[in-house]
Amino acid sequence: MEILAGTPISLGAELMARMARYRHKVFVERLGWPLPSPEGMEYDQFDRPDTLYLVALRDAITLVGTARLLPTERPYLLGEVFPELMGDAEVPRSPDIWELSRFAAMDLDSIDPHADGRYSSPLAVALLRSAAAGAGVGRLITVSPLGIERLLRRYRISASRAAAPRFVGEQQVFACWIYTDIPGSGRRPLHSQQSDASSTKRDA
Repeated sequence: MEILAGTPISLGAELMARMARYRHKVFVERLGWPLPSPEGMEYDQFDRPDTLYLVALRDAITLVGTARLLPTERPYLLGEVFPELMGDAEVPRSPDIWELSRFAAMDLDSIDPHADGRYSSPLAVALLRSAAAGAGVGRLITVSPLGIERLLRRYRISASRAAAPRFVGEQQVFACWIYTDIPGSGRRPLHSQQSDASSTKRDA
């Protein structure tokens, strides 16, 4: 498996279209999220020319995972759509904090019986490590279902809730801090932990 990182221009129109169809299958068809998906392709206002994406490929062909990285200095999902998930805290706006969104790690042709929701654990961890390396920052923030906490604990990835979970529709979600490289904290960067689940090609 390999994980590609890049913007829409560097990844190319064909791969971006495949990613949009994959997102539709995962988030709309399997999870039932009410997201606009014209012609079976899921995009929103945060899919911009400057957005950084991760795309995981099995056998260099089949798309099995994806993630989106947005700098919090510009408009992003949590800040614009779900600011209430921060509770009494300010919405992050910093060059050292990026948002991780549209995160999925699921081989649709071979569903892992031990997968939690949209996550196949080894692949999800590989994507998280690549996200940390791609952003190259101290922290990631993400809007997550409660199930992500089990995955993070299992792989000893340092994370914490920004505030108490809230219902969005019928699902409980929360703003989750994922720590990648905080000086003096004793936490190791995710991208310094070697993973045998993937190789990563970066073009950001």
